[in-house]
Amino acid sequence: MNTSEKAKPFGVFERLVAWRYLRSRRKETVVSVIAGFSFAGIMLGVATLIIVMAVMNGFRAELINRILGINGHMIVQPIDAPLNDYLDLAKRIEAVTGVQMAIPTVEGQTLASGNGGAGGGALVRGVSMDDLTRLDWVSKNIIAGDLVSFAAGDGVLIGSRMAESLGLIVGDDITLVSPEGDVTPFGVTPRVKAYPISGVFEIGMSEYDSSIIYMPLKEAQVYFNSDDEVQSIEVFIDDPDKVDDYRQPIEASVERQIFITDWQQRNRTFFSALEVERNVMFMILTLIILVAALNIISGLIMLVKDKGRDIAILRTMGATSSSVMRIFFMTGSAIGVAGTGAGVALGVLVCLNVENIRQFFSWLSGTTVFDPELYFLSQLPADMDVSETVSIIIMAFVLTFLATLIPAWRASKIDPVQALRYE
Repeated sequence: MNTSEKAKPFGVFERLVAWRYLRSRRKETVVSVIAGFSFAGIMLGVATLIIVMAVMNGFRAELINRILGINGHMIVQPIDAPLNDYLDLAKRIEAVTGVQMAIPTVEGQTLASGNGGAGGGALVRGVSMDDLTRLDWVSKNIIAGDLVSFAAGDGVLIGSRMAESLGLIVGDDITLVSPEGDVTPFGVTPRVKAYPISGVFEIGMSEYDSSIIYMPLKEAQVYFNSDDEVQSIEVFIDDPDKVDDYRQPIEASVERQIFITDWQQRNRTFFSALEVERNVMFMILTLIILVAALNIISGLIMLVKDKGRDIAILRTMGATSSSVMRIFFMTGSAIGVAGTGAGVALGVLVCLNVENIRQFFSWLSGTTVFDPELYFLSQLPADMDVSETVSIIIMAFVLTFLATLIPAWRASKIDPVQALRYE
C-alpha cells in the first residue's frame, strides 16, 4: 500500500483496520456482545418505528375513506325554511365546479329488532334509489340480496353486523320503533313498522355495519312524518381536504340562508386525537433507537480501551489522530448503518404482510388480535409513507453517527507514549 493511499481519508487502510476491529475475537467477546445488542436494538427500533407509523397512517387513511365514503364531505342544512325544494337545490349544488354529487337525506334514530336477536339502536337514512347507487361504498359492497325491493320502495338495506346481531337474513322483516310517532288523544305513541330486508351491505367499519339502515327516501319521509321535506343535503366534493374553498360557491348557488358543516368539523376531536397519538408514539419509539445508540458508545469505549496499544502502534507508524478518529467512527457507524438497513428491510417486510401476520397471531393465541368491534376496521391496514420512512432512516443515521463521535474522539487523543508505557 502506497503512502498516498495510506493517508487518504476513509481510504482502504482505514477501512481495513475498522473492519478488523468489528470482527469478533475470543478475547473481545464482551465488546462483540455489546455490538450485537446495539445492532439488534437499532434494527428493532427502526423496524418498530416504520411498522407503527405505517399502521397508524393506514388506520387514519382507512377511517377517512370509510367515513367520507358514506357521509357527505359537507352537510347543507336550512335556516329560514324547511328543505321542501331539495331536488332543485341538489341540482344547483351539483352544478358547482368540483362537486361530485348532492344527496338529499332524511335521518332518524330508531330501535331495531329482529328474529330472536336483542334489539338495539339504529340510524335510519332515507335516500333515493338513484342517490344510493352513487354511494359506491354501499351499493358496491352488498354481500347478500340486491336493490330490487329497495327500488320498489318497500325494502331496506342493513349492515352485516346488524344482521348478525339481530339474527336476520335477506327476506326477513326488521321491526323499527321510532319515538316520533303519531299524535293521539292519549299523547304521542311510538311508530312501529316492519320492513323486508332487501340486502345486506358490509362497509368494513364495524360502527357503520352495526348501526345504519338505508331506507327509500319517500318511505323515510312517511315514517318520520317529514311530509315532502328532507333534513339536509349531503355534498360530496372532489378534494375533501379543501372543503373551505367550496363554502362560498355552494352558499351562492342555493340562493337562501343555509348552515354548512364539513367532515373536518364533525370529526375534529377524533382525528386530532389520532394525530397526537401518532406524534407521541413516534417520540416514544425513537427512544429505542437512542438506547441502542448509547450501547454503541459503551461498546466503542471498551474497544478503545482494549485497543490502546494498537492505537499507539498506529500512531508511531505515522497514522494521524484524524485517521484514528475516522477508523473508530467507521467501526461504530458500520453497526448503525447495518442495523438501520436490516430494520428497514424487516419493517417493509412486516408492513407488506401485516394482515397475514395478524391472522397468524390470532390463530396462534386463539383470540382476535385487532378486534374490529373495538378498532372499527375489519382488517389491519398499513400505509408506508416514503418521506416518513426516509426521515426515520436519516434520524437513525444521525443518532448512530453522533454516538460514535465521543469514543472516536477519545481514541484520537490517546498519547502513544503513555499507551505503550502502561502496556
